[in-house]
Order: sequence, then structure tokens, then C-alpha cells
Amino acid sequence: MNEMPGNQFANAAPVQPTEAEMRASRSADNASQPIGVVLEIAGSGSQIALDLLRLNDCMADTDPSIALAGQVGSQVKIKTQDGWLLASVRNQRQDRRGDGNAVIANIDFMGEGLEEKLTGKIHSFRRGVTRYPIPGALCYPATTEDLRQIYASDGRSSIQIGTVYPTTDIRAGMYIDAMLGKHFALLGSTGTGKSTSAALILHRICEAAPQGHILMIDPHGEYSAAFRNTGRIFDVSNLQMPYWLMNFEEHCEVLLKSTGNDLQNDKDILAKCLLAARQKNRLAETMGKITVDSPIPYLLSDLTNLVQDAMGKLDKATNTAPFMRIKTKIDELKQDPRYQFMFSGMLVGDTMADFIGKIFRMPSDGSPIAIIDVSGVPSDITSTVVAVLSRLVFDFAIWSRNESTSPILLVCEEAHRYVPSEKNADGNSVGRVLSRIAKEGRKYGISLGLITQRPSDLAEGVLSQCGTIISMRLNNDRDQAFVKAAMPEGARGFLDSIPALRNRECIICGEGVSIPIRVSFDALEESKRPASEDPSFVELWNRGGGEEDMVHRTVQRWRAQGA
Repeated sequence: MNEMPGNQFANAAPVQPTEAEMRASRSADNASQPIGVVLEIAGSGSQIALDLLRLNDCMADTDPSIALAGQVGSQVKIKTQDGWLLASVRNQRQDRRGDGNAVIANIDFMGEGLEEKLTGKIHSFRRGVTRYPIPGALCYPATTEDLRQIYASDGRSSIQIGTVYPTTDIRAGMYIDAMLGKHFALLGSTGTGKSTSAALILHRICEAAPQGHILMIDPHGEYSAAFRNTGRIFDVSNLQMPYWLMNFEEHCEVLLKSTGNDLQNDKDILAKCLLAARQKNRLAETMGKITVDSPIPYLLSDLTNLVQDAMGKLDKATNTAPFMRIKTKIDELKQDPRYQFMFSGMLVGDTMADFIGKIFRMPSDGSPIAIIDVSGVPSDITSTVVAVLSRLVFDFAIWSRNESTSPILLVCEEAHRYVPSEKNADGNSVGRVLSRIAKEGRKYGISLGLITQRPSDLAEGVLSQCGTIISMRLNNDRDQAFVKAAMPEGARGFLDSIPALRNRECIICGEGVSIPIRVSFDALEESKRPASEDPSFVELWNRGGGEEDMVHRTVQRWRAQGA
């Protein structure tokens, strides 16, 4: 009788673990077994030796983070006395000494976290290193659970823009205050999804702060389609930017085309006549002393009459050419229909407060972003229009310091056109204004967002002022080198993968994220995308019909010049 239970158990078939349990067990084994050892230590990085056999074991793991362990761009963790140190693998080479199963890799330290004694998990992760490992310390693969703890939000206001690579479910967030407080730059070659990614980030900011104040300069008219429901769109048909808002330097850019000594003569004449024209306004009388830069309305006819009067007072020995040049240019601007959005006689009223409230979205009325489409602005004054808008942002911030005003985000697409490097500089005031905003803007509550496909053509000082850099794929070697120089040391391993990024993937580093991350951007709804799709040549060339009428309509618009 006593033997029966024993016989029953002996004859029973052993319970086989399920496939899922076996996979989980193998994954746990890979996570708990070291894959390498530290060889040498430096301040910002280290050199480690990886076991090739262990790396091959990890490649078959179901956890995508463990499967990439030890590969370039992946993360590894190193045991320290009271926690874990996280590092990114920068490069690899085979160690030809020994049996050939060792791989030498350089790593960049990213941050450190404490260890939960019972489970061994990482918690309280923070950027920077306070306790370095010693040679001989063991390296382990970083698991998806580790990355979930590392990339978890610390409670600050953030926006979610995509998924952390190589995981499939860890959300990538950016801290809004840190990103905007110290400026940001979005970089990427043409065709990498830069415009859609910019629209995604701005949509997320608008959703997080529907009472915000965002001004975007759009040189190609791409973003009107993306923000037609959540923002206000301004172009030459409805911008109505008064000419008298320009300061003296901007007046010179528009009205004076001479060079050398002639330019200085023209400037002297324009300065005297412009100040006198501003002083004719009753507003100037109530203010006492004004300068040539004061945004006081004046009549263009007053300015031409003053130039004419000054020319009439000349003695016979003095040249009348400078006066005629200024007068002719003013008359040309008044008559040209392309300039009516700025030089119309209807814009002489004191509409400064209304104009600023309109383009700065104050109040925002649920539409926190203003898109300024300058694609229809004549090319010879586009830079001046952008300079005026940018300077208004800066001057408004300075003169409203005593108010409880809201910060303003100024986003500049194709930034290399407006803030060019020294070799490409053309002397326009827009470069000086945007450079000043980059250097001093955050003191006054101005955030600058730069979007460009040619970072190497940007002024160096401006990119270095951007606390957060979002880099998509860059194909040009000079651009890659320029971005690497602007990035913090700990992100160098990530930067080596910039040429290999897919479309709508990016590397983010700086103030806006806890540690550098590689992100796959979320897909954006069709109605929120900019009009930046590449045309299908084959499809369009195979679609015939109606071309004669199209040519006639185009010629008609061409001749009318938007009038």
C-alpha cells in the first residue's frame, strides 16, 4: 500500500515546459550572463572585450535589446559597486590574439543608475558618471526592461514623438521646457522626412500647450496644409505687414542698392528724411524724443516729399543722384503689386498692437501657431521680411520684461538661408537678428527652433547654442562632421550611425532628453502632414490631357505676379 504513490509518480510522464517558458528562461539566462569585460577606463568612455560566442547566443534572443547586445549603437551595462553604468558601443574590431573569439569595442558612458537589491533591476537612472568601474568589471546586455527604466519620464512635462530603437514598445519622450528653454535644431538631408517630423513635433507641442505662442517662418509654403486646422496661415494675401515697422537698417536693405561711398551718402540722406517723416506723426509729438528706428507710422508720400525738398535745397555743385535713387525706389515699391502686402497705402494706420497680437497668437484662441508663408514674397526682400518678424519677436520680449508675458517659440525652416556661415554671409540683418536670439533669447523667454538640411552652411555659433539636436540622416561628410562637433561627447557612438538612419529615424541628444536616444518617429495623420511629398514622375508623366489650358493659366498668373 505504501509503495503505490511512489510507483504512480515514477510512471508519470515529466511535465514539459512550454515554448514560451523556454524562451523566457533563455532570455533570462542571456540577461544574467556577462558578455564581456572592461579592459581600460577613460573619462568619457572605455574599451571592453566582448565574447563572440556569447554575442552569438544573444542574437537569437526574443528581446530585441538583448539580440543587439554588443553591436555598434547598442547599449551595454557595467556592474559598479552600488549599481549599473550604462554605455553605448561606438565601434568594434576583432581581437586577433588568442583563439579569435574576442571582439574589442570602444564604448561611451551615458549615465548610471542604482540597483534594486532583490531583483537586480536599474532604478533612479541619471545622466553622467560619478563612480567609474575598474578594469576587469563585467559587462552585461541591457534588456528592454532596463531601457524602460532608463527612458522613463522623470515627471517633467514631455511630448511623445516615437519609439526608442531597438525596442518596439518603449515610447520616446522629449522634455518640452528643457528643449525649448535652450533652443533646438532639427537636421536632415532632403527626403529623410524632415518636414513631416518637424510638423509632428510642433503638433505635439500645440496639443500639450494649446495656449502657446509659436511663430514659424515657412519659405516653401509646405506647412499650411499641416496646420490649417490648428493654426493661422499668413501669406502675401493676408499678412499686411506695415512697412514702417522696419528699423533703419532694414529700410536701407530695401531702399538702397548702391555700394561703396555712394551707399554711405544714400544712408545719410535716408536717415535724415526718415526721421523727419516719422516726426510728422501726431504719435511722435506725444512721445517726445524718437529715433530713426522707432516704430512710428509715416506716409511714404511724406518720405518722398522730404527727399524731394532736400534735393531742391542743394547748391549747383552737389550731385542729385542719391536723392533720385531713393525717390525712384520708393515709387517703384508703391507701384509694384508684388509689394502690396507691405507697402500698401492702406497700412499707414497705427496697427502695431493688432499685428503683433495676430502673428504672435496673443490671445491664441486655440490656434497657438502662426505659419508665415514667405514663398510668395519677392526674393529681393524675403530676408528683410524674415528679419523684421524675427526682430519683432526679440524687441517684444525685451520691452515686455516687466509683464507676465508668455514665452514665444520662433521656428525657422531652411535656417541656413537666413543664418549662413561666414563664407556664405551676405550681410543681411536677418543673420544678425537670429544670431542674437540664439545667444540671448532664452534670457527673455524666446525659444529658437532651427530646421535645415545643410548644417555645415549654418553659422557655427548658432548651432552650438542649440541645447537639443535632433539629427536625421545626413548624407554629406561635411554636415556629419559639423554635427558631431556640436554634439556632446557621450553621444559620439550614436552619431556614427547618422549616415545609416532610415527615413523618419533620428538621433536626439542634449537637454530635451535624459540620455541620447535613437528614435523612430510616429506616423502622422494625413491631415496633419506638410505638402512636401516628392512627385511621382512616372505617374504624372503618364497622366496626359489639359496641358494647354494649364500652361495658359500659369502664364496668366506669372504675368499678374500675384496681383
